[in-house]
Amino acid sequence: MESRINVRFTLVSLVVAFHMLLVASCSDVKEHTADAINPEDSVAMMTSYGVNTLISDSGVIKYRIVAERWEVNTLRQPSRWEFMKGIFFEQFDEQFHIQAYVQADTAWYFDQLNLWKLRGRVNIRTSNDAVYTGEELYWDGRNHELYSNTYSRLVTPERTVEGTCFRSDEAMTRYTISNSKGSFVKDDIEDDEKASETSAEETAPDDTAAVAPVRQATQKRSKSGK
Repeated sequence: MESRINVRFTLVSLVVAFHMLLVASCSDVKEHTADAINPEDSVAMMTSYGVNTLISDSGVIKYRIVAERWEVNTLRQPSRWEFMKGIFFEQFDEQFHIQAYVQADTAWYFDQLNLWKLRGRVNIRTSNDAVYTGEELYWDGRNHELYSNTYSRLVTPERTVEGTCFRSDEAMTRYTISNSKGSFVKDDIEDDEKASETSAEETAPDDTAAVAPVRQATQKRSKSGK
């Protein structure tokens, strides 16, 4: 009888000991909480790989977009499309000939602002055969202009210009580049020289006619003095 009581007492003591150990260990546990989610760390709503899409306008295929990875994130402010693996964009005419293209190593499109940000080996060719190269370029769809504060190079059929602080319209027909240098077609320089010579010849007779009476008057005075 005593042995049974001792066994029960031992089991109860063992259970109590384990319970106290568990309570003590639980009381020593520290909560490990992660930091609050930053809006910039939000997960993209859509991620597409190997994108090669044709886009039509009024039933006619006009554009093609090629990207290795395309992410759409609507939670970040402002919302954006991200092309972190590069982008290639083409524009076609009605005969499906390439009119223009845009290429960059990385690109962001802020849909609410209608603003493109291109970075890394940016190459653009317009329908006017103007070719732009640079390291970073913004394309403002609201104001229909392109601008960059980094080194830019623009090649047109007439001239080649490079410099910093580039600003232009979308067609790259009206542009400004500060700290610029470049080369021009020889015919343009010769035409300017001919135009300046022609203008000088046309103004010369008027100057001579204006001076002639003064010379005659001087000669008459000299004779009368003698």
